[in-house]
Amino acid sequence: MDRYWLKIKESIWFIPTLYSLFSVVLAIIFSTIDHLFDQTLLLYVPHVLLTTVDLAQTILGGLSAALLTMTTFTFSTIMVVLTTYSSQFSPRTLKNFVRDPMVWRVLGVFMGGFIYTTLSLLFMQESIAGESVISSLIGVLYAMICLIFFAVFIHHIARNIQVNTLIEKLTIEGIDAVGCYEAFLKREDMTTQTNDNWTIRGTAYPITARRDGYLQLVDIEQLIALAQKHKGKIEMNCYIGDFVQEKTQVFTLYTKEQLTLQEIVGNLFVVGGERDTRQDPVFAIQKMVEVSLRAISPGINDPNTAIHNIHQLGRLLGSYSRLPRRDFIFMDEDKQLRVKMSIHTFEEVLYHTFHQLRHYGKSDISVLGAITDSLTMAADLSPLESKKDIWLIQLYVLEGMENSDFQTLDRVFYQKKIDKLANLVGEGSVDLKIFMTDESN
Repeated sequence: MDRYWLKIKESIWFIPTLYSLFSVVLAIIFSTIDHLFDQTLLLYVPHVLLTTVDLAQTILGGLSAALLTMTTFTFSTIMVVLTTYSSQFSPRTLKNFVRDPMVWRVLGVFMGGFIYTTLSLLFMQESIAGESVISSLIGVLYAMICLIFFAVFIHHIARNIQVNTLIEKLTIEGIDAVGCYEAFLKREDMTTQTNDNWTIRGTAYPITARRDGYLQLVDIEQLIALAQKHKGKIEMNCYIGDFVQEKTQVFTLYTKEQLTLQEIVGNLFVVGGERDTRQDPVFAIQKMVEVSLRAISPGINDPNTAIHNIHQLGRLLGSYSRLPRRDFIFMDEDKQLRVKMSIHTFEEVLYHTFHQLRHYGKSDISVLGAITDSLTMAADLSPLESKKDIWLIQLYVLEGMENSDFQTLDRVFYQKKIDKLANLVGEGSVDLKIFMTDESN
């Protein structure tokens, strides 16, 4: 049930539907008041706020047309922004805009306003006993609210279409994903120090995926409960974010009990058509890398955006470097080891972050300098055991510069950055001359 509720909440039309249903209820309530309590209105509502049926129909008809126009314009604007995200940033960043509740809240308010005014017109009849109705007043107030939301929407779009805002959101998204694993470390039933004590016995029962897609989320509580129920242990056979096919073995349950596959049930994990960053910081890093690659491509040629984004990568990598270098092992309340979960090593994350940036940015000294700055930021936040991995990646970037022809001042500029990183990680610096060819000599 949780899986289906998650899909419903992520649906584009979930928030607009809620606002539309609210507007239906609102129209029914005030139409009922107009039909049954018209005399009571005269006692409690100032006469100037009430209208006749004919005037109310005129007002609601105009508001209905205006709100439908605003709804169409808003939806068109949303589609333009989605196209911009896809073409200029990365197709993977579309979900960041689609998940923005403010966008769909505005669309829901406009749709709800149109539904309210239309239904109020439908329910309003010439045969209403009194001459005064309140539905038009509510329609006018609803229209004013729509105008406020429209102004907020324009400001929100103007701000979020800026690449710096997107980069900041991607960085926070990645840090939040790392925070998911940091929250695991705070659990009393979790350890990363007992890999040597992890032994498996009994028969192996595969826990497979029911559909093709990416492994998005894992429910640790359900896995611990399953392992405890069958007095066994569960090992994770892939990483969160991996693509799995139907019947691919995602987890393995080891137990001495005799089970059938039908007995291994439960919402243990979620497989979807797209990767999800909530438990997958590597995907957040990938999206940021794609924004940088798009920025330094010949078609866009915006190296300053790439530089800013690469600097933000240093923050995210620094957070990731603090995660344990061993597997996450979860225990039950009896301190019995139950679930073993693996994450990508920091060395792997560093390589997959910079191997494309190194390749496509090796001829731009500003991009190379940004990469070294990013590694310096990460090293400043990372523990001692991760600094060696950072220095190895810096040497890997320098290897890609072999036979590059940079001018003297370029070398001086980059050499200072390398020296700073070497000093921070406790390594001896290297001379750029061994990686470059100087045609002037």
